[in-house]
Amino acid sequence: MGYRRPDGHIGIRNHVLILPTITCATQAAQRITELVDGTVTFIHQHGCAQVGVDYEQTFRTYAGMGKNPNVYGVVVLGLGCETHQARSVADDIRESGKPVEVVSIQDHGGTLTAIAEGAKAAVKMVQEASMEQLVPFDFSELIIGTECGGSDACSGLSANPAVGTVSDMIVDRGGTAILAETTELIGAEHLLAERAVDDHVSKRVYEVIEAMENRAIRMGVDIRTGNPSPGNVKGGLSTLEEKSLGAATKAGSRALQELVNYAEQPTKKGLVWMDTPGHDIEQLTGMVAGGAQIILFTSGRGTPTGSPIAPVIKISTNTTMYESMAENVDLNAGTIIEGKETVDEVGQRIMEEITQTCAGKKTKSEILKQHDFGIWRIGPTF
Repeated sequence: MGYRRPDGHIGIRNHVLILPTITCATQAAQRITELVDGTVTFIHQHGCAQVGVDYEQTFRTYAGMGKNPNVYGVVVLGLGCETHQARSVADDIRESGKPVEVVSIQDHGGTLTAIAEGAKAAVKMVQEASMEQLVPFDFSELIIGTECGGSDACSGLSANPAVGTVSDMIVDRGGTAILAETTELIGAEHLLAERAVDDHVSKRVYEVIEAMENRAIRMGVDIRTGNPSPGNVKGGLSTLEEKSLGAATKAGSRALQELVNYAEQPTKKGLVWMDTPGHDIEQLTGMVAGGAQIILFTSGRGTPTGSPIAPVIKISTNTTMYESMAENVDLNAGTIIEGKETVDEVGQRIMEEITQTCAGKKTKSEILKQHDFGIWRIGPTF
């Protein structure tokens, strides 16, 4: 059961988003969410002194968060003089048919008045959202984001392959599964290129991998100095290639349909690769801005990561971590390592959890209000 949006997409949550387009407005946005139940927001450091493709990527991320089907309506909150103008972001979001209001701190004469005006607009939207009726929908309307963070030696043997099984299930039912983390696919790119639906997509695979490696080279560093991370090494991973081979198993076995840029919505159904960094919060944000209604996040070291908009189902790769961080982790795939369950059996459990989450079950990150947000910056601040 979900909420049918004006543009035809389905949402599994019914948030009103207070969207600050500039870091100067994030505190005011947070005050509005404290006043008005049913609203969400996020803290960030972006929105001004950005140019070119970096400006475009941040703008696309803002608009994508507002357009995500889990959002009923948006109050766009700006300062007034920033590069990313609130009205421009609002106009882009309005194309989805959602209710959108704009509040400017400068135009309204300061923080307190802007908070009051934003809260008034939010109250109206929340009340309207509460009248939305749930309707049945099919798995074909889901976009599932897949992610791994704090990986260990068990990741490529338990939770990641189980998520790959789920990816295949979603694709076979006509839905979309997003694979991300370009940084953590270096060394496994040939396996995905071989599964590309055509030569164009295959070529794109190698192009994005090369571009990611070249970014590090231009800085005069080896990308492998940051990957695997110290936690990965402590967890038993020895090389980036080993980490990548495990990360790639989240993609299951179906054909790669397309490769989209960061925070872009897929244009095709099936398995899709989004070009993101390996940074957990930045890749999570990119997939949600790209329309993912739900995220599957595997971890061997443990993480509280969540999203203000999309439920994040946390899956442990080993039982020890699951037991030590039970307040943050939703499912345990360590049973595969212990020989108690197969990869397919855990995959089926994850599918059941997706169904329950779509029906309204809260994930641990939602309960703890873990509203993380971060944009992949690809240019300097001017």
